[in-house]
Amino acid sequence: MTNTTKVAFAMLTCMAVAMADDMGVLRKVTENKFAPLPGLPECATLAVQNGDPSKGPSVILLKGTAGCTIPWHWHTPTEQVMIVSGSAKVQMKDTGNAAVLGPGGYAMMPGKHVHQFTCASACSAFVASDAAFDIHYVDAGGSEISPAAALTKKK
Repeated sequence: MTNTTKVAFAMLTCMAVAMADDMGVLRKVTENKFAPLPGLPECATLAVQNGDPSKGPSVILLKGTAGCTIPWHWHTPTEQVMIVSGSAKVQMKDTGNAAVLGPGGYAMMPGKHVHQFTCASACSAFVASDAAFDIHYVDAGGSEISPAAALTKKK
């Protein structure tokens, strides 16, 4: 994870922690403070719900515009995604599995499992990670590439 990404996650986490209480967290979706994250497409914004994504397990609320694609990538931790609104196409490279998921739809990608996420319509989803969040983009051959290279191809 780059230093810029760590700073962005730290800022998002501070916003979430500032809203938290010792008794837990209750938050309406309209109360979230969404922000872009360096290394992700500009069409996606995030709000940390729980935890610190730069240090350990976390839950993030992601919002994406219609057609917003997070190109082929993998994460070190296991990632779980549950669609809240809209619809998203989730594709898994090794298995060839793909599905368009609507509200309540769920996907789980084990660590280092290459996948891609596209909002088929404007969408929002909870993203849970069981360890510090990272993202590693790959090219068509499966070799790791920089975020700039991965995101430039999608513009």
